[in-house]
Amino acid sequence: MTQTWQDLYELQPQITGMLKNSILRERVAHAYLFDGERGTGKKEMGMLFTKSLLCEDLKNEYEPCNQCSHCKRIMSGNHPDVHLIEPDGLSIKKDQIKSLQEEFSKKGVESKRKIYLVISADKMSVQAANSLLKFLEEPAADTVAILMTEQIQRILPTILSRCQTLSFKPLSPGMVKKRLLNHGLDMQRSSIISHLTQNFEEGILLGSEEWFAQSQKIVVKLYEVLNTNSLKALLYLQQEWFTHFKERDQLDRGLDLLYLIYKDLLYIQLDRRDQVVFQNIQEELESRALHLTQRRLAEQMSSILEAKRKLMSNTNPQLLMEQLVLNLQEGSSFV
Repeated sequence: MTQTWQDLYELQPQITGMLKNSILRERVAHAYLFDGERGTGKKEMGMLFTKSLLCEDLKNEYEPCNQCSHCKRIMSGNHPDVHLIEPDGLSIKKDQIKSLQEEFSKKGVESKRKIYLVISADKMSVQAANSLLKFLEEPAADTVAILMTEQIQRILPTILSRCQTLSFKPLSPGMVKKRLLNHGLDMQRSSIISHLTQNFEEGILLGSEEWFAQSQKIVVKLYEVLNTNSLKALLYLQQEWFTHFKERDQLDRGLDLLYLIYKDLLYIQLDRRDQVVFQNIQEELESRALHLTQRRLAEQMSSILEAKRKLMSNTNPQLLMEQLVLNLQEGSSFV
């Protein structure tokens, strides 16, 4: 999907405004460092900025046309004056930077500018980082560098000082949900996933996983069994829960989903039904919310958070879940 400046303004309004102004005022820096978590739009912003710098038919003086030969070749990844550097294995090696320097010692093949984008710049080897530093210290005319990182603390201070740093903010749940919907996920999955991660890319991955789809069903079933009797709930743990949530990180995800159900109960009590994420069981949640005090609900939510905390220690996962089930049922009346 082709991104526009308006699309990215919704993701990162401050950074979008700064880069647009640099184009309009012809004050493009020779080196930028995009810093932020994965999935916050760094690469998309870098590619859009690159198109705007090379486009032959800009709209409104900054919006690329996506039709000229420069735009098309950038989108297809074969523009001779645009170079993308990514880790080769676990790191970016000196030879990759050396090859880039040799390429940039030549004049632009098709355009006045030459642009290079370095993905995961924090993964440069020491030798590669030092080679890039020399490159940044003596930038060629009309050369633009765009470095991207999720770990700015691992970038050499000498490289940082030669770049204009732009910090990308984590996406809000509302924005993640909107992007997931636009990507084709349904409302139910988009709502749930947007409360589990601020990373759009991770959200897309979760939305495509059969394991995650099954996880939601198992968690909902546990919640339903919790409201029947304690023996059934403990039996369900053995028969279904532990056969699906086998690893600690999987169990942690299951607890996240369970927590969202109790959070939905709170939203219903506060008359904020538009924020309910488990919409497929909302009628049941509405009924259950009538029989819970906010104090009891707060205790149940705290029990889940405490279980998540203990999970990260060496607590036995089976004992932890059995204790959680008892805590969630304490004081409940079974039907």
